[in-house]
Amino acid sequence: MNRDSNSYTFGFAAAMVLVVASVLAFTASSLKDLQSENVRKEKMQNILSTIGIETSREGAEKLFNTYIVEQLALRNDGTVDDTVDAFSDIKLALEIKKDADAQRFPLYVAAVEQTQYYIIPLRGAGLWNAIWGYIALNEDKNSIKGVVFDHQGETAGLGAEITQQWFMNRFVDEKIFDMSGDLVGISVSKTNNDPNDTDKDDHEVDAISGATITGDGVSDMIIERLQHYLRYLKATPADLAYNN
Repeated sequence: MNRDSNSYTFGFAAAMVLVVASVLAFTASSLKDLQSENVRKEKMQNILSTIGIETSREGAEKLFNTYIVEQLALRNDGTVDDTVDAFSDIKLALEIKKDADAQRFPLYVAAVEQTQYYIIPLRGAGLWNAIWGYIALNEDKNSIKGVVFDHQGETAGLGAEITQQWFMNRFVDEKIFDMSGDLVGISVSKTNNDPNDTDKDDHEVDAISGATITGDGVSDMIIERLQHYLRYLKATPADLAYNN
């Protein structure tokens, strides 16, 4: 065999491509289950984080099962769909593409030291791509216990700052309903006159400098997602017992 020929060179290159592709495919297949498990546990970490429970990925499942006492899949009318697993069956990236009446809305009820919290998943659009997170409401179903945000492709040092704890802390104790009981959400405002976020009744937090569109995306996804939970959030205990 002439190793200096073009046919040998092309054949050798093709063989190497096949070998490398096979190795990569095998590796990806082998790691798929591990990757899925890591994503599942990271989701638990994020949910727990909104209520102040910090944990490693390895310890997430045990604490999740300890503190999360209900996992509900709500219909748009506020009733519970018992045929759907809120945690495993609902992929929010796909769910939000459906009509509202066809969607199912996950809700996680946590109990910590005899206090209940209500955790709602969020998803929307930033400047460049998707943004998402979780918002936890206190027992009054109005004031915020905590939030977690993440993104797919926001600009480092600008929109990507929504993942920083100092930004997420701004939402703590803000209220999603106004004095009349209307849902107003929380606005990330560059005209906010309360840069230290000490006023917890203004329904605003200070924006990130240079990240107006990402901030607007955070505001929009909060109000858009929460409106689908209105009937549940405003229901009385008797209503919830009847619906279930």
